[in-house]
Amino acid sequence: MSRRTGSVIRLKRSVIAYPQGDRLYLNVTNTCSLRCSFCPKTGGDWRIGGRHLRLQHEPTLEEIVAAVGDPGAYREVVFAGLGEPTMRLYTVLEAGKEIRRLGGRVRLDTDGLANLRHDRDITADLEGHIDALSVSLNAQDDSTYNRYCRPRHAHSRGAVLDFADRACDFVPEVTLTAIAGLPGVDLAACEGIAATMGADFRQRTLGVID
Repeated sequence: MSRRTGSVIRLKRSVIAYPQGDRLYLNVTNTCSLRCSFCPKTGGDWRIGGRHLRLQHEPTLEEIVAAVGDPGAYREVVFAGLGEPTMRLYTVLEAGKEIRRLGGRVRLDTDGLANLRHDRDITADLEGHIDALSVSLNAQDDSTYNRYCRPRHAHSRGAVLDFADRACDFVPEVTLTAIAGLPGVDLAACEGIAATMGADFRQRTLGVID
């Protein structure tokens, strides 16, 4: 529910959980270490699938679990939204643990930069909390990655590759992804990179929730 004042939409409630098909997506932060040119919020649009995802506050662990309800009602529960979930790593891990305890399957969609941000290898922390990991590789080389993702930290793409490779030891399913239709992005090369580390690859479509 919203109230329009001029051109500004003010939400009375934040959207924490939103179903899409047989999955439930969790929106736990709007902060991110990337400034991707293809992200809708870069252009001032906070909507995904018609839902306005700008948070009024970052939800607590209790609010996240309550928003999920019965996780067994969904194929999987996915930490995604319009922000990077690992900016709130420990809340995500605790929520993931509880969701799994309640019978849910948990997927984490991430930019793969958690090790760089936390200045340590956090991949072992994912074990037992996350069932599947979707890592945004987005490009086959540094220059293309920097062009589209506009990272705040140097050597970000290398950090993504290292994170995904290490995570394969602790998360049952690791998938690297890239978006189809971005000029200069070689999807076949991205798939080859995933194969070299024993990870899966998924081609994403811009603006489509999957």
